Amino acid sequence: MIAVRVGRGRRLATRLLLMSGGIAVAVTAAVGGWTGSALGPVLGIVAYWWLSRRPSPERVAEVRRVNADLPFAADLLAAAMRAGASPDAAARCVGRAIGGPLGERLARVDRALRLGAAAGEAWSYLGAVDGANRLAQAATRSQHSGTAFAGSLQRLADDLRADRLIAADAAARRAGVLIVLPLGLCFLPAFVLAGLVPVIVAVLGGVLSP
Repeated sequence: MIAVRVGRGRRLATRLLLMSGGIAVAVTAAVGGWTGSALGPVLGIVAYWWLSRRPSPERVAEVRRVNADLPFAADLLAAAMRAGASPDAAARCVGRAIGGPLGERLARVDRALRLGAAAGEAWSYLGAVDGANRLAQAATRSQHSGTAFAGSLQRLADDLRADRLIAADAAARRAGVLIVLPLGLCFLPAFVLAGLVPVIVAVLGGVLSP
């Protein structure tokens, strides 16, 4: 796993270097002269800095999958704890069942809990995803009561599903606006030419005629 991540990091760095180097060469060739020779490398460095701060497509896809799996995982964690499993055992079992990036993060939570880490610190290994902070806070508040933690997990799962429905509804509304906007832009010139221009021409003709 570590070798895979190192390989991905090297490929990403190589891709960023090629892109920023291409930008520097293109700017230098387009501007030319001493100005291009000075401006090209500067813009290449700026492009590398900006691109390196943006999440990679793999990272975006991983976070999206974790966000999608977290409500179901919270349901499973709550069920396991209601059945008598300890938090570390529940995290281990659910991580194996879920798999993928969230399963890996739950495995880290399990190891941290078994090594004696505080509940909030251990569950923070879920990372910066929707609901992870609330889950860690719930674990801290109810670290001495598995039943209370299970109830908090169930409420968290319901809240995450409700948030997702609200976000999907808002995205659908935005999509409707974005779909209608090009149609309006297409019809607006026709309305101006067919409706307003003849009226303006007629009025100007009446005013300017002797």
